Amino acid sequence: MDYFAHETAVIDEGAKIGKGTKIWHFTHVMPDSEIGEYCNLGQNVVISPKVKLGRNVKVQNNVSIYTGVICEDDVFLGPSMVFTNIINPRSAIVRRDEYVDTFVRKGASIGANATIICGNELGKYCLIGAGAVITKPVKPYALMVGNPAKQIGWVSEYGHRLEFDKDGVAVCPESKEKYELKDGSVAKVTP
Repeated sequence: MDYFAHETAVIDEGAKIGKGTKIWHFTHVMPDSEIGEYCNLGQNVVISPKVKLGRNVKVQNNVSIYTGVICEDDVFLGPSMVFTNIINPRSAIVRRDEYVDTFVRKGASIGANATIICGNELGKYCLIGAGAVITKPVKPYALMVGNPAKQIGWVSEYGHRLEFDKDGVAVCPESKEKYELKDGSVAKVTP
């Protein structure tokens, strides 16, 4: 094995796990799931069949990632955040063939106890605040809070809130990279 799994973790046959990944206490990785290199799965995490996690995805304690969820590289999933995968679940009605996909794009961060309703795409580098409930697609670099979540601003790739000048340009205070706000969307300015 070129990854670490705690002795209490359950790794089902058919799961693909990338080099350098760490899987901690009481975590269950189910068959046909794919976990990229250098991921970290905290305590009491469940990875369902056909879930895909990119490289360097950090999954904090008590997160269940259900069939239909795809996370790209560098995604952060905060403690006890929740994904769904059925629009109208009922205990007495089997809907395993009705799973709805959810896409979490590169660099997105989801705060503790947030809920992501299935069928939505979370844009690259967006930041979902703790406890937020996402009911619609999220733009790249968007800062979302509340229930239902509303966009209250924009963030840099380093996670800092962006303040745009009259020309629609903002500078990340940490990386010094520039961002442009144009037609209701943000893009990083390449030098």
